[in-house]
Amino acid sequence: MKSGVKMSDIANKLGVSIVTVSNALAGRDGVSRPLRKKICDTAEEMGYVPSVTKSSRRRFSALKTVKTIGLITSERYVGGKGTFYWELTANISNKLSTVNALTVYECISSENEKNAVMPNIIAENKADGLIVIGQLARNYLEMLSKIDIPLLFVDFYDTRFDVDSVNSDSYHGGYIVTDYLVSKGHKNIGFFGKVNATSSINDRFLGYIKCIMENNLEYHKEWTICDRDDRGILYTKIDFPNELPTAFVCNSDETAFRVIAALKSKGVRVPEDISVVGYDNYTVSSICIPEITTVEVDLEKMACAAVEIITRKICEPSYREGRKIISGKLIIKDSVLDIN
Repeated sequence: MKSGVKMSDIANKLGVSIVTVSNALAGRDGVSRPLRKKICDTAEEMGYVPSVTKSSRRRFSALKTVKTIGLITSERYVGGKGTFYWELTANISNKLSTVNALTVYECISSENEKNAVMPNIIAENKADGLIVIGQLARNYLEMLSKIDIPLLFVDFYDTRFDVDSVNSDSYHGGYIVTDYLVSKGHKNIGFFGKVNATSSINDRFLGYIKCIMENNLEYHKEWTICDRDDRGILYTKIDFPNELPTAFVCNSDETAFRVIAALKSKGVRVPEDISVVGYDNYTVSSICIPEITTVEVDLEKMACAAVEIITRKICEPSYREGRKIISGKLIIKDSVLDIN
């Protein structure tokens, strides 16, 4: 398929430079999330088809034989439009369509996950590659690691399995958001999250711990508070210790949103009494009052990397990527009080 629409046409319509359009469509730094989304949406509406390099053309040609690429997630991650995993899945699916790949999505029920029931798209040989979005139980991952098609983990990894993955830099992200609190005078800082629920939460916790140690702050075990049950379902009721810190680092914006609501119900003001930070920078961080200071996960780059890796693995069976890390950045909003 060939389109007559050029980057310059998109740039002229939006009143931005061609360089800005190029960076936005390629997922490079230097373009804000709202502008990048506007550019990508406009490009899609205008029917823009990106030009490809010779190596890309060879890869796209090889993908003409691909029937489908399966996308699977656990049902606990399924939410409405605007949620983190919905947006990540949509990004990956949209980018797969640009390389002549069809996608089939399957939600894994908690029962099937527990009993390691093979996804239908794999059991019925409907997929030539599989992308797992969001961490599943280890016994389920062990089963998937034995399938004889290209496999990719997204937003998690498991060192027990030799499977390529694409992840946000959760360790660094946990560090920088904690360090921001320290820079604002906070010395008593807690952490909200089930530490070993996923590799991402664990890495964010370790980044938090590193910052606590480097700044010679005291770690209080009672201030590390679980936010979900063993199935990964977020608690509807949050229990706080009698003595509260001056700030909480939350493993996600959704958890931060719930923590803020629970604190308000106790008559505790955010940020006047307690500061709260999150992770992801997705819809909930902006609709919360106050808006949540957070770490932005670059879903565009994660999706681009996932598609690049899975298509290359299909075309080159011996290709291995290892663990691909996508950097994030601190987004300062209104949920932190400077107590210096």
